[in-house]
Amino acid sequence: MIWNWQQPDWPNFTYNSAKLADFEKHLLLNAGILFGAYKHLDDADQQYITVELISNEALKTSAIEGEVLDRDSLQSSICRQFGLKTDQRKVSAAEQGIAEVMVDLYQNFAAPLSHNILHTWHTMLTNGRRDLNDIGRYRTQNEPMQIVSGAIYNPKIHFAAPPAAQVSAEMQRFINWFNDSAPDGTSPLPTIIRAAIAHLYFVSIHPYEDGNGRIGRAIAEKALAQCLGQPTLIAIAYTIERNKKAYYSALERANKQNEITDWLLYFAETTLTAQDYTQSWIEFLINKAKLYDRLREQLNSRQEKALARMFREGPDGFTGGLSAEKYIGITGASRATATRDLQDLVSKGGLLKSGAFKHTRYQLNLLFCQNYL
Repeated sequence: MIWNWQQPDWPNFTYNSAKLADFEKHLLLNAGILFGAYKHLDDADQQYITVELISNEALKTSAIEGEVLDRDSLQSSICRQFGLKTDQRKVSAAEQGIAEVMVDLYQNFAAPLSHNILHTWHTMLTNGRRDLNDIGRYRTQNEPMQIVSGAIYNPKIHFAAPPAAQVSAEMQRFINWFNDSAPDGTSPLPTIIRAAIAHLYFVSIHPYEDGNGRIGRAIAEKALAQCLGQPTLIAIAYTIERNKKAYYSALERANKQNEITDWLLYFAETTLTAQDYTQSWIEFLINKAKLYDRLREQLNSRQEKALARMFREGPDGFTGGLSAEKYIGITGASRATATRDLQDLVSKGGLLKSGAFKHTRYQLNLLFCQNYL
């Protein structure tokens, strides 16, 4: 197999830009709508959504690589780095490392890319690792860097990266391209095209012993933020993780040639879906503020605790909805009290009820919030 980096046109990627034009227009239009909606949130909600989306991205970009982290620990670490109040819980090295990368990306997105930034990210990501030879530097081992699946006796090679001896030169060329293609660079590219190429280009070099996927996705987010002029909070990793198979399939198809229209289309669709998810979060928080305004001083402490817990689940809510049993678990109320509380929340327009008897479930009444003036 001859990989993309082994071909004579590497890394001069070609594509049909006309097929990406509508995606670019939608991205820019939606970005304006999203930022406008974000400004309607008060400072507390802006901080909340920033921490929530950054922690969600940290969680999901790790999950894509099969690493399961704790959401509460991630949020605690992110809050600490932003100088916000935290519960001071103990955080693992892996959780602290990815949190540091995501916060640095958010705060310093405008900085030109450099070897030092990438090495710093890699050092953060591999915090606490003892199984790697190269931490905070490009790989030096002579063994082939391959992405392999299947049994040891019958492996399937999905990709083989350039040998270590070529990595430094390849990365210098990549960094030059990334900075030149920025909005203020010598050869600026459209937002989605630049971010998509940046991710594919970086992971094709696969410069590190581990962590290439997470850093590659961070680079794509950096490209989007630079082109849009502010942190995007676009939930790319969240969207990718929901269908990892499509993501890896798209990458595998793209690493065999340097005509990459199909990869760009995949990435464009993923980015717009991720942008829609971020928009849903902002609308969700606006509706949260409206609901609390409507129900101010009408709720008992149990109801307030239950609503706060439901809002913590985000736009997707509890799987299957809130049941009386979940309400009892959240509040410690008796069954009779839980029934009265829930009926009261429905009558006041805070919850919607569906089903009957043991199948009764409750959802936040966000439609009521949208219609409330």
